[in-house]
Amino acid sequence: MERKLKKAKKKSRQKEPPQEEEPQVERTLQDEIVKMGNIKASSKIKSCDLLLSGKGELKVVVLLQNNSVECFSLTADPTQAGTAESSKSVRLTLGGHRSDVRTLAFSSDNIAVLSASVESVKIWNRSTLQCIRTMPCDYALCSLFVPGDRHVIVGTKSGKLQLFDLSSGSELDAVDAHDGAVWSISLSPDQRGFTTGGADKCVKFWEFELVNDDNEAQSSRRLSVKQSRVLQMDEDVLCVRHSPDGRLLAVSLLDCTVKIFFVDTLKFFLSLYGHKLPVLCMDVSHDSSIIITGSADRNIKIWGLDFGDCHRSLFGHDDSVMFLQFVPRTHLFFSAGKDRKVKQWDADKFQQVQTLEGHHGEVWCLAISPNGDHVVSSSHDKSLRLWDRTREPLILEEEQEMQREAEFEESVGKGDQPVVAGEKEGEAALAGKKTIETVKATERIMEAVELHREESSKLEEHRALCKAAGKELPKKIHPILQAYGNMSSSDYVLDVIKKVRSSELEESLLVLPFSYVPDLLTLFRDYMRQSSDVELICRCLFFLLRIHFGGITSNQMLLGVIEDLKSCTISRVTEVRDVMGVNMAALQFLKREIEAKEEVLFFADATERFEEKRRKRKKKEKMLLTLV
Repeated sequence: MERKLKKAKKKSRQKEPPQEEEPQVERTLQDEIVKMGNIKASSKIKSCDLLLSGKGELKVVVLLQNNSVECFSLTADPTQAGTAESSKSVRLTLGGHRSDVRTLAFSSDNIAVLSASVESVKIWNRSTLQCIRTMPCDYALCSLFVPGDRHVIVGTKSGKLQLFDLSSGSELDAVDAHDGAVWSISLSPDQRGFTTGGADKCVKFWEFELVNDDNEAQSSRRLSVKQSRVLQMDEDVLCVRHSPDGRLLAVSLLDCTVKIFFVDTLKFFLSLYGHKLPVLCMDVSHDSSIIITGSADRNIKIWGLDFGDCHRSLFGHDDSVMFLQFVPRTHLFFSAGKDRKVKQWDADKFQQVQTLEGHHGEVWCLAISPNGDHVVSSSHDKSLRLWDRTREPLILEEEQEMQREAEFEESVGKGDQPVVAGEKEGEAALAGKKTIETVKATERIMEAVELHREESSKLEEHRALCKAAGKELPKKIHPILQAYGNMSSSDYVLDVIKKVRSSELEESLLVLPFSYVPDLLTLFRDYMRQSSDVELICRCLFFLLRIHFGGITSNQMLLGVIEDLKSCTISRVTEVRDVMGVNMAALQFLKREIEAKEEVLFFADATERFEEKRRKRKKKEKMLLTLV
């Protein structure tokens, strides 16, 4: 209204004569804005929309910053402002986490999956993939299902152990366990307690117990935990694992070592050292004979628990190894790394079985179901991925071939080509892998050389028969040579070599057996004498001499051929170089001639444009004089 009034005053001043009366602006129904009420959403609002129903009820739908949609209903009296009452009728939200999931766990019945992140603990149904329970928590780092699958325990970054009841979805207890972050938790094999390791350089042993619930009116008992023993360490504890037989406890420390103690007496047993960076994860096999460790140095080491010897060190991932776990009742294990991959390994044969790709960020952790048929992994992309074991047979050779092809394609994309052994980087860039195209090109060269051998022997026999008969006898020509216009066998070999792609020529010659090299060198000598495709023949000749130097120099039959090639090659290359020099000089001369002509034309065009402008200027001056 103020803007309209100001505008009306401005118009009245502009009129002549100016009006002395104050302009009046009437308010209409469209100018009346009445505040009905406030709507309070649970998070920041990104967008909204309104819907007025036939009953006069106003519905407001808002999209929130946390990927939720809320619908509110407003009922108000139009005669009274600010009397609207809003009520939330519907709320749609995603079941996933809003932050990275740092811990996962499977229930003993293979049905429920626990995932915990910065703000909440969620329980999922594996078969329906639905979130059945969400409970708020602190920054979770480790977790486990309490035997019986009715409670879960979560270790947090603040050093607390939070105990949750799944039936009610409430927190039963919060225990200050460590002075620093609780990095790892391990259920004891007797299922009567568990062990935790934290940043306060302590390994603490806990037992389950039933205590009286003070919140209930009637006398009832609930589950709780109590500390039984403490093992003081010299460094921060990153991971703890029990051996399934209950005899040993493995503790990973910040000083890159793994120390193993007896559980009953807590006496030191073994020390595993060999990693260059701290060990972030580990696991013990079902028979308590093997322990695997994964480190930030990207290596996975397999150790024997009897003497602590390292069976094998595997380069596991391209970045830090974040989680390791054995498949129950086997020596197969899965590993997760920051390179966005989940890999399966065989601890007996020390080889990789398969690679599971699909995550778009660093993989933080994984969990394997007790029956070994399912694997759940979590990543920095805030997603949980469920992997099911199929009944199809897995052929390791095919998996390894696919992995090699993927690595080769990735190296080609980055421009990292392997070089020949003994040469510096940049001198040569040869492919170290056979492809279908190079093998086919090699086979065509071999067939052409064999055809040349047959035709050469037939030609010698034909000449002997003609000499014995004393007259020229008809000669039978090979069908392939007839199809190419009765060309000679040597020309056919050259034609086959010319048809090989330039990018695949060296690779094809690299696969070629040495038995065909003498024939090719003899043919190269003939081609050089005829000055046929000197550049192509020199390229093939120099490459064969480089890769078969030992075999060629040790063959006495090829010394004469090499000497002839030396003299022919020098002379022919000199001729080609002279021709190229003349051609370059001629091209430069033509270039200078063309540039000179273009400069003359440009100067003539500029002169014409200048004269045209001067004529136009004179014409304008004459017109002005005439008008005056």
